[in-house]
Amino acid sequence: MIPKVFKQIIDLGDGRTISLETGKLAKQAHGSVVVQSGNCMLLCTVVSNYKQSDVDFLPLTVDYREKFAAAGRYPGGFFKREARPSDGEVLTMRLVDRVLRPLFPKDYHAETQVMIQLMSHDEDVMPEAMAGLAASAAIQLSDFPFECAISEARVARVNGEFVINPTRTQLEESDLEMMIGASADSVMMVEGEMDEISEEEMAEAIKFAHEAIKVQIDAQIRLAEAVGKKEVREYQTAEENEDLAKRIHELAYDKCYAIAKQGTSKVERTNAFAAIKEEIKASFTEEEMEEFGHLIGGYYSKAEKEAVRELTLSEGLRLDGRKTDEIRPIWCETDYLPSTHGSAIFTRGETQALATVTLGTSREANKIDMPSFEGEETFYLHYNFPPFCTGEARPLRGTSRREVGHGNLAQRALKGMISENCPYTVRVVSEVLESNGSSSMATVCAGTMALMDAGVEMKKPVSGIAMGLISDGKRYAVLSDILGDEDHLGDMDFKVTGTADGITACQMDIKIKGLSYEILVNALKQAREGRLHILGKITDTISEPNAEVKAHAPKMVSRRIPNEFIGALIGPGGKVIQELQKETGCTIVINEDPVTEEGIVEILGTNPDGIDTVLAKIDSLLFKPKVGSVYEVKVIKMLDFGAVVEYVEAPGNEVLLHISELAWERTDNVKDVVNMGDVFDVKYFGRDPRTRKEKVSRKAILPKPEGFKERPPRENNRDSRGGNRDRKPRPRD
Repeated sequence: MIPKVFKQIIDLGDGRTISLETGKLAKQAHGSVVVQSGNCMLLCTVVSNYKQSDVDFLPLTVDYREKFAAAGRYPGGFFKREARPSDGEVLTMRLVDRVLRPLFPKDYHAETQVMIQLMSHDEDVMPEAMAGLAASAAIQLSDFPFECAISEARVARVNGEFVINPTRTQLEESDLEMMIGASADSVMMVEGEMDEISEEEMAEAIKFAHEAIKVQIDAQIRLAEAVGKKEVREYQTAEENEDLAKRIHELAYDKCYAIAKQGTSKVERTNAFAAIKEEIKASFTEEEMEEFGHLIGGYYSKAEKEAVRELTLSEGLRLDGRKTDEIRPIWCETDYLPSTHGSAIFTRGETQALATVTLGTSREANKIDMPSFEGEETFYLHYNFPPFCTGEARPLRGTSRREVGHGNLAQRALKGMISENCPYTVRVVSEVLESNGSSSMATVCAGTMALMDAGVEMKKPVSGIAMGLISDGKRYAVLSDILGDEDHLGDMDFKVTGTADGITACQMDIKIKGLSYEILVNALKQAREGRLHILGKITDTISEPNAEVKAHAPKMVSRRIPNEFIGALIGPGGKVIQELQKETGCTIVINEDPVTEEGIVEILGTNPDGIDTVLAKIDSLLFKPKVGSVYEVKVIKMLDFGAVVEYVEAPGNEVLLHISELAWERTDNVKDVVNMGDVFDVKYFGRDPRTRKEKVSRKAILPKPEGFKERPPRENNRDSRGGNRDRKPRPRD
């Protein structure tokens, strides 16, 4: 039986379309949809248990996977099977999760899975741009309690024009690329990178993407209505007790307000708030605690949050005593680690990052092998967030999604400012040693200084700042350089990085509906002021990249050679290049330019003499003497019929100097004229047409002896058949 299929088409306005289809695949899931653009197809399924979990949060899992079969390829590795998700897949999961999670009810705690998989790939379609659309469309077909439909779209600016969901080729030509997540009336998530754009340009791009998202949301609603919108499932809602909430508010609010106003440190503040909570618990009888003690913590947290927010809105003060636009004290240091190629410490308040830089050849490039993209990165950044940085002890279970996301943000902030002339593969690692508010932005600042300390060519230094927003609908306050607590209690968390001339990357999570673009632009402008303040602290510490890499860091020299010489430099079985690396202590990497097919030789070493030796070897391979020119040579081998000489300026290039070309006088013994190790000049005549070998002459640059007569050429006595009429036949034995 052929199932009934429902379909909706989204017009992208430039001849491209996106289709939403349901009813054919994965019908046992609570919601499933196939999203297709060109030959790219995503299958999204959603399932949520009907029983609530015994946790006080939503156990939501968003999983995005790209199947290698979708691109007609085999997975790498021994088992030839997809395994752990790549960083690219993890980043897509985070983009979808950040928009979906706030739209579930706060008291909905059922295990929920959103699974998105690339089933068919199209080179001209970037599938991750449709992942949010697929997730929301599948949820609309389910019975989940979910506030409203959303979608996500990528926006780029190519030749001054905004483009929705650009191709990878268009993206390479753009100066702005952002992923926007939004509902029909509110922008909820922004993440992207830019080429030093202004705050107003960024807001324009967000507006453009939001209009496209509204069209995608309409299509989801039409599809759900065509299928038949399901009744929202019933679930066990959270217990409420208004009298208890009011009682706790009266006990806690004023005390929390007073503590928030004291401007204490994180530890002092945490202990003081905890003491109030315990004092409130102590005011209840044992019977009351047994009846509704499980509600006290939630109601107390609500009262504490209200008090802190009101302090900021009414008095313009914050938890640590700062004003809304004030930046915490900053101190910086470079060249802290003696053995790294570059290092820097950036400390802002109670947040500290230690960044290191390592320089290498193209062999150390980060290989990216995904069904939708194959390539490599010659600049990449890794971010580590150990538990001790927040004073906690917890299990270490590998790199978290958060670490991948924060590292990617910092990488995007910095990579556009690495000069195209930088010959190295550059790896930056940020170790977060303390955290109380935006360690990712501390990573950007520490990374900038470490790169300059390493002598990496940077166009301009980059700084970053984390901003917050508190609003009650009528009043609002934009907070510069937010604390960890302010991130939790605020209405918007946005991180902005850039140079003195514009924005290079951003990441925003907006928690309130209907945020006006006026407030957004004002917040971005306040962020710029803070960013420039931090940038001044960075440049006071190190104003420009060091002119040279450190003495113990490898120096990199690149040289291009014609394709036909690559084999000679490598040698049979790699013998030449291996011996050269062993002799000089250098690392030598040879790549082929895919366009010109030239060989690109990378020489990496700490010893300048070793690098010079490798360059001399390359020069000797490329050496081509010119006809009529005079060259200095050295005798390296003696023969009965001449001497083998080596060009002094190109060691390894040898040529035979025939005995007849040693001197004008007749030479019976080579040693009568030259000896081993002698250095003298010869003239190059090119290839001898008779012997087809290269010919050089010593006598050609010597004056002829007085009275010298050249020997006449031999007579050709052979007859027309090549014989000699006077020659007697050789007798037989």
